Amino acid sequence: SYGLNPAYREALDRSEMKITGVDERGEVRIVELSGHPFFVATLFQPELSAYRGVPHPLIRAFAEAVFQHWHRKGSRAAG
Repeated sequence: SYGLNPAYREALDRSEMKITGVDERGEVRIVELSGHPFFVATLFQPELSAYRGVPHPLIRAFAEAVFQHWHRKGSRAAG
């Protein structure tokens, strides 16, 4: 099992990379990059919920962000 080295947590808190999810023990599991349309790093595998036939909310959010980005880009190219 991998995780964030606690020695770097304070530096991460001061950066543009923000901790946005922790597990029940308080260990970092999700970080996001401020100012980026969709930059998420996880220390778990959200795609595994698809084995149960249910897309993880993070996967759905990513697909929606891709669609929105594509739609905005396509609108600019057509105009």
